[in-house]
Amino acid sequence: MINLHPEQPKLPGRWIQKGLLAIAVLFNLCLIAQLLTVGLAVFTDPAWWNIHIGLVQGYSGLSLIVLVGALTAPFSNAIRSLAASLPVLLGLQFCSILLKTPLHLEVLHPLIGFTLFYVSSSLVHRVSRELFNKPDAVINS
Repeated sequence: MINLHPEQPKLPGRWIQKGLLAIAVLFNLCLIAQLLTVGLAVFTDPAWWNIHIGLVQGYSGLSLIVLVGALTAPFSNAIRSLAASLPVLLGLQFCSILLKTPLHLEVLHPLIGFTLFYVSSSLVHRVSRELFNKPDAVINS
């Protein structure tokens, strides 16, 4: 009898890759929620600042889990670089708010935040493309 549905071989680290994608998506959703709470704090009610601060304190540890997953599972160097950028950018975020200097580094806080969101979104995109074997689009010129 011919087996029409052969079983896919279990690749080592495949479950780590899928888990990393799920955590990267969760991290990205937390960043979106944090951006929304900033808008609410500025434009409607300053009480939203407490939620904004609580969010980053709550989800910042996910960046380390993403980094460990990217380093232990078979991923490209691009994904590993993006994953390594998350805790670095979060550290810069904390420093830009907590360190008071005559240089007023707090003005960099929003820029670092948007860079963090860009890196996080890029990480989700690249992991999903690599995990599901979708080649990046090639622009024909």
